[in-house]
Amino acid sequence: MTLTVDQPTPTPSADVCAEPDSLDALVASLPERDLTQDELLTIAQRLAERPHLWRDLVAFDDDRRHFVQLHRDGHVDIWLLCWTPVNDTGWHDHDVSSGAVAVAGGALVEHDLVLGGESNERVVTTGGSWAFGPDHIHRMTGLDDRSVSVHAYSPPLWRMGQYTADGGVLRRVSRSYADELRPID
Repeated sequence: MTLTVDQPTPTPSADVCAEPDSLDALVASLPERDLTQDELLTIAQRLAERPHLWRDLVAFDDDRRHFVQLHRDGHVDIWLLCWTPVNDTGWHDHDVSSGAVAVAGGALVEHDLVLGGESNERVVTTGGSWAFGPDHIHRMTGLDDRSVSVHAYSPPLWRMGQYTADGGVLRRVSRSYADELRPID
């Protein structure tokens, strides 16, 4: 197991969402095409830095992770996710979508799948962020109580793959983007 701690990520320069003061302004600034990982990272970071745009949507539950879709169009999907240390997505991918995550409060642990060994773990704290491609398989858990993150995906999520090991064989189950991810192993 590898454990790394991410510090806040510098915001990449991108023309998307220069200085949104409302969710509508951010959405209006998006290009009408699928977005790059850098653009997704910028969107997630900018929203995470502006809690006045989503603060009233925050809620926490140990039994069921709370998540709210902030925006969806033909090119991008944006979510607010709320975490407790009990919340766990299980191993999953995002099918054909690239994505980005920005931690707006608290800390999350991203576990990268390693076959034949323990997962690589990365702690991402408030202000930290990362992006990934559609080939990325990971598991996410809340580290701090009352953690909050902003996620952006392009193309928009439609299906996700969820994984379990059955007799030493990795198996993928297709899930709807609207389903709550939980461990199935």
